[in-house]
Amino acid sequence: MSVRAKFKYTGYEASLSNMPTKNADGNPGPYEQVELRSLKFSPVYGNGDPNHENTTFWNASPTGQIALGCVNPAAWQQFEIGKEYYIDFTPA
Repeated sequence: MSVRAKFKYTGYEASLSNMPTKNADGNPGPYEQVELRSLKFSPVYGNGDPNHENTTFWNASPTGQIALGCVNPAAWQQFEIGKEYYIDFTPA
């Protein structure tokens, strides 16, 4: 069983975070300061057209928010502010 939702990427908040590093021998090393982005997503909204896909999603889940903390620039660069994304919830 899975549930599909449709969310819009609305922006992010940036802050600094400390991440552990590893020494060459694999043991824990010093902490390193990195940028942490909290990516913000909100459900899409209906546009008045009862046949539009966004209206269907809005009727099923009209409110909410998803915030994802991300320290990987290659990952956060995959998202474009204002663009809509499907999010699938599948039991692990």
